[in-house]
Amino acid sequence: MATASTSSLAQVQFLQRQAASLLLYQSVLQSEAAIAFLELLQAIRYTDADARGCLQAYGNYFYALAAQNQNWEDYLISQILICENPFSRMAQQRDFSELPPALIAAAQNDLQILQSLYECSTACLSEWVQTVAHLPVSPVVWYQEHNHLSSNITLYLPDWEHWADAVEELAAYYRKFGLGLFAEYRALRWQNGQFVGIPYPDPIKLSTLVGYEWQRDALLKNTEFLLCGETALHVLLYGSRGSGKSSLVKALLNEYGERQLRVLEVGKSDLQDLPKIVEQLRGVPQKFIIFVDDLSFEEDDDAFKALKVVLEGNLTARPQNVVVYATSNRRHLIREYFADRPTPKDHEEIHAWDTMQEKLSFSDRFGLTLTFEPANQQTYLTIIRHLAAQTKINLSPEDLEYQALQWATRHNGRSGRTARQFIDFLKADISLFSTTNIKS
Repeated sequence: MATASTSSLAQVQFLQRQAASLLLYQSVLQSEAAIAFLELLQAIRYTDADARGCLQAYGNYFYALAAQNQNWEDYLISQILICENPFSRMAQQRDFSELPPALIAAAQNDLQILQSLYECSTACLSEWVQTVAHLPVSPVVWYQEHNHLSSNITLYLPDWEHWADAVEELAAYYRKFGLGLFAEYRALRWQNGQFVGIPYPDPIKLSTLVGYEWQRDALLKNTEFLLCGETALHVLLYGSRGSGKSSLVKALLNEYGERQLRVLEVGKSDLQDLPKIVEQLRGVPQKFIIFVDDLSFEEDDDAFKALKVVLEGNLTARPQNVVVYATSNRRHLIREYFADRPTPKDHEEIHAWDTMQEKLSFSDRFGLTLTFEPANQQTYLTIIRHLAAQTKINLSPEDLEYQALQWATRHNGRSGRTARQFIDFLKADISLFSTTNIKS
């Protein structure tokens, strides 16, 4: 059986002992890339006769890093900064001076261990594999230019000679930026009873939305209240389809994501979980907009009761970092039928009018209601001209307006959505025509 040199074998054994000695940050080594790293160390230490297992382990390790387009070093840093463990969770809630000394010591222990794993570069592993497999050249090394997770990064551990010395700064980082999915993703959804990150949120920006300026300004001001720690209002965006209600909420993420705003999408079928969701967001450094799209209820809907608790509160204080922004095409969110209206008959509820009024006034429980009227021709053409200018479509104003009005007549009527669809079609059509002419 082939063996590594005495020096490299001792290094491998040391790294394995280090990895096994983590007290708090075990989850850092539980993803695909880290598991591949540990399996490669094991394969180098116990290489089979023809070294196929070692070569395969190196291939798995290379593939894992390439799949996530990260160096081993960048991977470790990113995992430390988002890792959920007793130290990071408590550091998020308390001042460093209030943390138990044993917890701080355990974090320092783990940071020193992770620094030793960080210093085991892919180039070093490649050389060890070359040695034990008796290869003429070392395997290809995966390498990408180092990059920070995001512009929020204020702590870069490799700047410290001894990572254990950075424990207080790391605690401050957790307190400011949070951890786990909320640190990793700006957009999330509640799915099957848990938070799920959305890696590619809608890139729409406020600059592309025109025609409903006062509604936009009111929503921006309320969102500023949320970000500044003031009491922000729950908001209902009500109006005609395609008027940009949902787009306006999504655009907030791209406007304020750098200021720790998060948008959490909750489907109507999951609204009964709202009280539980809100409690899990309490005390987290980020500010959350719970986004409920196309809201409406049927009678005796459990989701209605859950949302009512969140909007009106109960004995538990409302967290200052959470608001609900809901869109709807209905002013009265609970469907009402003529048969629901009370008539003076026996065996009917005596105060039936009160019950009906509760249904009709549910939308009033939102502190702020923004109404989006259907776009008239002037508003529609204003949106068209704005989008055409941003897209740099070179058509005469007359031709642009004529085609836009024809499009609205033949498709979904005048609205912001229709305008966007027309501009997208026109841009693609012009691009295809230009490409065809060039080839001709």
